[in-house]
Amino acid sequence: MAHRLREAAPLAELLRPRTLDEVVGQSHLAGPGGALRRFVEARRLSSMILWGPAGTGKTSLARIVTSAAGYEMESLSAVSSGVKDVREALERARQRLGERDRRTVLFIDEVHRFNKAQQDLLLPATEVGEVVLIGATTENPYFEVNAALMSRTTLWRLHPLAASDVVTLCQRGAALRVAALSDEALEALVATSDGDARAALTTLDTAIVLARSRDREALVVELADVAQARDGRLHHQSRDSHYDQVSALIKSVRGSDPDASLFWLVTLLESGESARFLARRLLILASEDVGLAYPTGLVVAEAAARAVEFVGLPEARLTLAHATLTLALAPKSNSVTRALANATRAVGESGAHDVPQHLRDAHYGGARELGFGADYRYPHDDVRGWVEQNYLPESLVGSRFYEPTELGEEAVTAQRWRARTRDEPPWSATPPVE
Repeated sequence: MAHRLREAAPLAELLRPRTLDEVVGQSHLAGPGGALRRFVEARRLSSMILWGPAGTGKTSLARIVTSAAGYEMESLSAVSSGVKDVREALERARQRLGERDRRTVLFIDEVHRFNKAQQDLLLPATEVGEVVLIGATTENPYFEVNAALMSRTTLWRLHPLAASDVVTLCQRGAALRVAALSDEALEALVATSDGDARAALTTLDTAIVLARSRDREALVVELADVAQARDGRLHHQSRDSHYDQVSALIKSVRGSDPDASLFWLVTLLESGESARFLARRLLILASEDVGLAYPTGLVVAEAAARAVEFVGLPEARLTLAHATLTLALAPKSNSVTRALANATRAVGESGAHDVPQHLRDAHYGGARELGFGADYRYPHDDVRGWVEQNYLPESLVGSRFYEPTELGEEAVTAQRWRARTRDEPPWSATPPVE
């Protein structure tokens, strides 16, 4: 029976780690000196949220630390559980604590899917320590989890697995299935996984089946088997040419060539590049190279990234093409990139600064007596919606970090800014005709 179950179970489940020493990746949490390992060694857990992409080990880590620290686990999925399920789990935890002096971890997968009422239900139990909450989420909890629950938990970020970690898992999986991997097949598995252990092992499992259907005695999984398991969506290029193609995409968009931009996007998608990776690159480019010349470009790129997560491939190809063409056709400005670099350099070189007295918080008792907020001028009291006053530390008064361009929408906003500050450019600035 155990043998049959082992054969039927997917590799991702068979290779799920049972101890912290078996965890591949996430060394900053599970490795020597890592936060979760120290919790386990102290046999005392605190409520936490594990945030990271799919296939990075959130559920596995929750199970391991619960067991290793001597707690019992109640598991709920926010997708299928309601208020009634949460209440019943909390009641079982109270009984367990009262009758057997056993503490409970309430693990909630996809915790961001709980509505506000469900999240609020967890607050009293976590605050008094009736349960330790461990939530897992792929979404940014600062946007998806309410502030009251966030204040009662610590946040731990899980990262996509490194290439070496995926290699380790695939080699373990192949050994478990009594198979071997060619170098090309292993490289393809790593390149197409996007740091997702589950995705890599699922593809490997399928590739092994396909290899043995081709040759019942086959012990080596070849590149062709992985390609078939991925429905032909593979990195056919070498690692160097892969990065060259990514570079070509970015430079084509930066260079405002829509045809070349679309060509390189499709080349990468056809070779199996992760849609999530491409969406991230477009998001960065929207601020780095398009910036204030077309601020809406960032909104388009962010919407495309969310659509990639929501609909996935192949439909997300259309969304990525939409965003790529929008950014390629948009006017370009790198003033955000330069301003950030200038401000970062100034902060690093000048050290700590006192906040000017008139900008300090004056809302608490005694602040006014200390002079905080004195002489602050409220811009909305002026008919222009702007008043002339200093906002920088005294030693940096007059510093300029932001240097606008005369491109796209930035030319109009920069002209308004100059009219207020009387900042004279070294060129003749005229806003474009609208």
